[in-house]
Amino acid sequence: LYERLHPSGSAKDIDQLLEKNNGLAKRLKQLLDLLKPQDKVRIRFQEEGSELDLDIAIQSLVDLKTGTQPDTRINMSHKTNGRNIAVMVLLDLSESLNEKVQNTGQTILELSQEAVSLLAWSIDRLGDPFAIAGFNSNTRHDVNYMHIKGFSERWNDDVKARIAAMEASYSTRMGAAMRHAAHYLEQQAADKKLLLILTDGRPSDIDTKDENILIADARQSVKELSNQGIYSYCINLDPQADDYVENIFGKKYTIIDQIEKLPEQLPKVFMSLTA
Repeated sequence: LYERLHPSGSAKDIDQLLEKNNGLAKRLKQLLDLLKPQDKVRIRFQEEGSELDLDIAIQSLVDLKTGTQPDTRINMSHKTNGRNIAVMVLLDLSESLNEKVQNTGQTILELSQEAVSLLAWSIDRLGDPFAIAGFNSNTRHDVNYMHIKGFSERWNDDVKARIAAMEASYSTRMGAAMRHAAHYLEQQAADKKLLLILTDGRPSDIDTKDENILIADARQSVKELSNQGIYSYCINLDPQADDYVENIFGKKYTIIDQIEKLPEQLPKVFMSLTA
């Protein structure tokens, strides 16, 4: 497996997609406001924190002047009560995404760009830490894992530019990409760790004639990730996915057979999983 930084395009293209979906964004915002935690919990007595705890700082100053050992934990921080989720979005960028979606004039890839942009905008509004990566493969010797957004990066023009430059090619060796994505997700300090996979078909590659082998490998990766405390969930765009997706993910999947609705449905599926 080879990890690469995804090439960049124009961030303005993604801004235009978001503007195009402004009406949908307003409807999503109403749902997001219901999910977004309102209660913040103050954590006192911190060596380091986001702000000074004046009461403790004044008492420490008094103690210092009277010869008493002062408490150095004079800072405080805040955490949001009731939501602690880290999300990795893993995108299938195989050749089949170049196919046109009937009656739309768009490719599956173009609809995926819209959907992922709206999803990223939604997650950013909620304040959840998240990362985005894409993958494809050209035999088991050349699995490509493309970094689009890391957990430490903000949702900004650099990330938008990488989404704008997304291209689709090669095949879909899913298990290897999932294991590598889990490497980053397991490092997050979160109560819930979600790996959200967006794909348009079954695992496949040109060096494997029996696709059941790659299906079994993907199923094994789901088990391995579960043992690491990672919840894997698949969004599949293949109307025939019932034949194999349950074999991999159990009941943890959604099939969107009306692909033109992906930009609306993807953020809603995420919100339903993290409510």
